[in-house]
Amino acid sequence: MTAISSSEGYAPFRDYRTWYRITGSLSSDRLPLVVAHGGPGCTHDYVDAFKDIAALDGRAVIHYDQLGNGNSTRLPDKGPDFWTVELFLDELDNLLNHLGIQDRYAYLGQSWGGMLGSEHAVRRPAGLKAFVIANSPANMRTWVAEANRLRRELPDDVQATLLRHEEAGTITDPDYIAASRVFYDRHVCRVTPWPEEVARTFAIMDEDNTVYRNMNGPTEFHVIGTLKDWTIEDRLHRIAAPTLLISGRHDEATPLVVKPYVDNVPGCRWVVFENSSHMPHVEEKALCLSTVSDFLKQFD
Repeated sequence: MTAISSSEGYAPFRDYRTWYRITGSLSSDRLPLVVAHGGPGCTHDYVDAFKDIAALDGRAVIHYDQLGNGNSTRLPDKGPDFWTVELFLDELDNLLNHLGIQDRYAYLGQSWGGMLGSEHAVRRPAGLKAFVIANSPANMRTWVAEANRLRRELPDDVQATLLRHEEAGTITDPDYIAASRVFYDRHVCRVTPWPEEVARTFAIMDEDNTVYRNMNGPTEFHVIGTLKDWTIEDRLHRIAAPTLLISGRHDEATPLVVKPYVDNVPGCRWVVFENSSHMPHVEEKALCLSTVSDFLKQFD
């Protein structure tokens, strides 16, 4: 694959700054693609693969670390009242304006990034020309119910370990973390060992899990943070941008979790990756990237 140039920078945001990287050139006539990571509280690293779309079709691909994460300003002392959906919507608008692409762009959000993107898209921003929702819930209660259904399919000893530590409040115990990993290896990333960029995101989160802890909770199936009652199901009909939904056959974002997008977003197209869980962009990378690229080309 041809090497593509990249550049990094910071967008001032309130009293902080948002780190971003542009792969390719913003002067291309292709729609620039903004890629938003999940979590909330992950980093751009695990969705790094999407930068290769720049080499596939010549569009600029913009990654960024959301406030509190990765290379952006870390705020470990901020509590739940600070970390809101509105904060991250404002940050996204600020980044679009900083880059000068607010009038014409595509957006891909993975997991929480797709939730954030949906909150953005229901406002019908004029510049959003194409929208990709990757492995995202539309209702956190459904997400938790399905995660716990999948959890009940884990080996009995793993389930017992998880429950014991949750009841005791010892969720940082190595045994609890190891038991959680059994779920993650089935339903988050099935590539073993995890690709370096995926492992890097989780290592950074181990250092500073402020955002994830406040908004989500300790694990994917023990959601006790501020997003626990979040839903966008009743607003999805407002989305006007052409929309592609992707998910994996073994995804923690099960068909029940993602179906509201299919049912309620006008014209939403849904592609399921048969050999993937929550990260088709690394589990079936070539097919995933070409699927996204082919979708975006329709709107260049």
